[in-house]
Amino acid sequence: MNAAIRAVTRAAIANGMKVKGIYRGYKGMITDEITDFETHNVSNIVQRGGTILKTARSEQFKTPEGMKQAYDNMMKHGIDALVVIGGDGTLTGARSFAQKYNIPIVGLPGTIDNDLYGTDTTIGYDTALNTILECVDKIRDTASSHDRLFFIEVMGRDAGFLALNGAIASGAEAAIIPEISLQKDQLTEMIKAGFRNSKNSSIVLVAESEVTGGAMGVAERVKKEYPQFDVRVSILGHLQRGGRPTAQDRILATRMGVAAIEALMEDQRNVMTGIQNDKIVFVPFAQAIKKCKPLDPNLFQIMNLVSR
Repeated sequence: MNAAIRAVTRAAIANGMKVKGIYRGYKGMITDEITDFETHNVSNIVQRGGTILKTARSEQFKTPEGMKQAYDNMMKHGIDALVVIGGDGTLTGARSFAQKYNIPIVGLPGTIDNDLYGTDTTIGYDTALNTILECVDKIRDTASSHDRLFFIEVMGRDAGFLALNGAIASGAEAAIIPEISLQKDQLTEMIKAGFRNSKNSSIVLVAESEVTGGAMGVAERVKKEYPQFDVRVSILGHLQRGGRPTAQDRILATRMGVAAIEALMEDQRNVMTGIQNDKIVFVPFAQAIKKCKPLDPNLFQIMNLVSR
């Protein structure tokens, strides 16, 4: 997100605009945590994870009173357009606010889940995927040394992009994701493929969804039905949300940040910047929020083929 903040700030200033930084998102709009942003405010941040502007959930922003307070603070500071960075919740709030007060808003897709429709990838996804890859590589050393079956839980409450692509990249034996419910015969086949084809260990990535039951839920089932296996669970948790951003994420965030300013200059509003086939596109909020982003079914075939 810092690379995006940097790009938005500098692109806006280069085009004669004044920039305000709003700390803690919509909550900061309500509590008036708004300050002038100059070029120096975004110096030396492109390599930092997280966001210098902080983030916070705001139930108050969902109320008419909260939105009115946020709008009043915007007017007080002379703000006539917004650039927001975030996932489904952020874009939903932006859409509601824009509809109520007719404010031009451009959104940048910032979520490690990569689940926003209209963009091939989202800011933070590649960094999180590489973090998962590093962790799985280290866990495999233990799994191989002790003939263990590891279930590694990754983020992705409603989408399996991290689990599926993480499994392919790390050489894991399987991925359990919310898009496909886990059946007993699938689990049996997975274990046989992992332990009966000259393999002394298996690693399975599990999305943290209620649909999958998470790594703990799957592991408990295996312990009951296949007690011969030495099962372990590792939950990566917030490790996935931090760290130095990859080059791909820095470039993506920078391109999207500059594109957001270009969109405002072209009088576009209520759109999310996206990237499709390496080209910047603008996706209406309604599509980005409501439409489901599908997984490529070919990825399952690839994973099954190379994990045997």
